[in-house]
Amino acid sequence: MDSTTRGVIDTVDVDRSDHGYREWLKEAVRKVQADAQRSADTHLLSFPLPERWGIDLYLKDESTHPTGSLKHRLARSLFLYGLCNGWIRPGKPVIEASSGSTAVSEAYFAKLIGVPFIAVMPRTTSREKCRLIEFHGGRCHFVDDPRTMYEASAALAVETGGHYMDQFTYAERATDWRGNNNIAESIYQQLRLERYPEPTWVVATAGTGGTSATIARYVHYMSYDTRVCVADPENSCFFDGWVHQDDQASSDRGSRIEGIGRPRMEPSFVPGAIDRMMKVPDAASVAAVRALEQAIGRKAGGSTGTGLWSALRIVAEMVEAGRTGSVVTLLCDPGDRYLDKYYSDGWLAEQGLDIEPYAKTIDVFLTTGRWSG
Repeated sequence: MDSTTRGVIDTVDVDRSDHGYREWLKEAVRKVQADAQRSADTHLLSFPLPERWGIDLYLKDESTHPTGSLKHRLARSLFLYGLCNGWIRPGKPVIEASSGSTAVSEAYFAKLIGVPFIAVMPRTTSREKCRLIEFHGGRCHFVDDPRTMYEASAALAVETGGHYMDQFTYAERATDWRGNNNIAESIYQQLRLERYPEPTWVVATAGTGGTSATIARYVHYMSYDTRVCVADPENSCFFDGWVHQDDQASSDRGSRIEGIGRPRMEPSFVPGAIDRMMKVPDAASVAAVRALEQAIGRKAGGSTGTGLWSALRIVAEMVEAGRTGSVVTLLCDPGDRYLDKYYSDGWLAEQGLDIEPYAKTIDVFLTTGRWSG
């Protein structure tokens, strides 16, 4: 009598175990994790302020990662997430929609584990970032309208049989916000011996929104009193979406400040975790990075300037109120990637940006303690 006659249904068993793939996967994960072990923590730099103010301003220098930016942390997390989910496969390309720095870092990790990489990016992306992507073995696929990057990336993944990494969806999911030496935990560890070890404010900028989500969640998880501010550039919808609690907010133009600002509310941006936002003029961002070079001798990208401008405004509020404490912001990537943009007077003129009023505001503030902007 067969099983059907007895009323017993046979077990259906499909085993897709692949020894060769699992061996490749273990080695790929090992290589990505080994990169973290080889990398020392990034520095926490002090921005000089008058001693009499009783306020300390720091910049977390993420430019010292192997690929030179804050996005190295994100790319590592995204690769581990994609590998452990079984999405990244041997010989198949990884595709990413990126304005530059994430693509540089992802090209590095793709080369590390031996898979092709394609960056889908705006045609206006700095030449130096494109060079770095190609240096790490990646390929640049340009689009004229930044708003079409998502669709172009997804289409390339289908066409090539590869994996669309989609940082704008998975950034906040891939990062362990409870600790594991994420950027927030690192900041607090480095402040342990400072006179104000728990910062009054941490200022971040948002591209995917993953960094601000990680910092804010960690602050809440650890029950710190620190407040989190997100600085947003022109031509970005994050500020308006946050203010009006509108998850459908959008912008019809791309951001001039590479790496931050988006034309849509990205899934990885977590508005409810954030205490405050500032809309920063692009000219103020450029003035701030130039002031940073004068203050500490370091060039940085425009996103660093966006955060620094907001941090200085917060410091000014504290000075006016007679409060002491510390403020932390980020040095996101090095300025040598943007010599033809934020450090070019010709580019500023082309864009119609006048940084002089903002530069004067910073100079006057650092001299007198009074903020006029």
